[in-house]
Amino acid sequence: MPSWLELSLDVRTAICVDEAIPGGLNKLNIRADGSIEKEFSVVTLGGPVSSQIFNNASAIALAHYDPPAISSFAVRNSTYMPQQNFTFNLSSIDPERQTTSHIHQALLDPTERYMLFADLGADMVHVYWIDANSGDLVEHTPLRSKPGYGPRHGAFWSPEDCPNEVYLFVIHELSNRIVSYAVTYLETGGLSFVERDDVSTFGDRDTPQGAAAAEIIVTPDKDFVIASNRLGPIFNIPNMDHCNQTEVRSDSLVTFRPTRSGKLEFFELTPSGGLNPRHFSLNKDGSMVAVANQGSGNIAVYARDIATGRITEQVAAVAGLGELT
Repeated sequence: MPSWLELSLDVRTAICVDEAIPGGLNKLNIRADGSIEKEFSVVTLGGPVSSQIFNNASAIALAHYDPPAISSFAVRNSTYMPQQNFTFNLSSIDPERQTTSHIHQALLDPTERYMLFADLGADMVHVYWIDANSGDLVEHTPLRSKPGYGPRHGAFWSPEDCPNEVYLFVIHELSNRIVSYAVTYLETGGLSFVERDDVSTFGDRDTPQGAAAAEIIVTPDKDFVIASNRLGPIFNIPNMDHCNQTEVRSDSLVTFRPTRSGKLEFFELTPSGGLNPRHFSLNKDGSMVAVANQGSGNIAVYARDIATGRITEQVAAVAGLGELT
């Protein structure tokens, strides 16, 4: 059950994790022609859903959704050696989704000295300092979300003209809210967070019943923040089968403009091109957005105007992929 793919900085290798029990951590070599070859696999704790290379590419951290855990591996002699495991049994107020921890993302901070792990089940973002000598993760005081919010993913942002001001945007699956925090690096170690904003992932529209926010990304120019909404379709769009005139339902992408104070100004809602957009990516300059719509088994690629920030026409698509993971 492949669940997360992470490219190396030189784009010569990739890491793919398998969300099985036990899980798997796979190293893939990317050839010059774009083809992929698996070099090796190692067994992990169950349920990995996110990976993050850290400590100058000498280590890899994994977030495990179920069973809930954090694990790390040292990169040695072109292989991965188990280093640390942290297991959790925390909970919060939602009787269906928060009876235990669910670690959903491994996120490196801008200084690359801290690792954050969003815990959907515990309404918490775990914070760890990275020991550069050993590669160990050292626990610090976590960021606590509002009860029932369910933090899923996060993204760091700094104003282009003031890189020392750091903000963290956390998207919450259960509440369909994005909360922004001003981040302070404490002299005694660890991070402190001060809330600056709390906005709906549906902008100026009501949140549909059953919706579940998913991904959040800062655009390459740092001028916009884009997030995806699942399980709450609000658009009807043309069918990708041009011979079929029946419109199809679509979930949405939401765009915000971050301000110098860390607040998020709603910009636009646009179709995701299908149902359940679990993940999406931007190309290097931000002129295209590729969306994986899990529920409808299709990928939609949209053009994006870099000057205005607006997502415009669909420029490519592929359907019939079954249920994407």
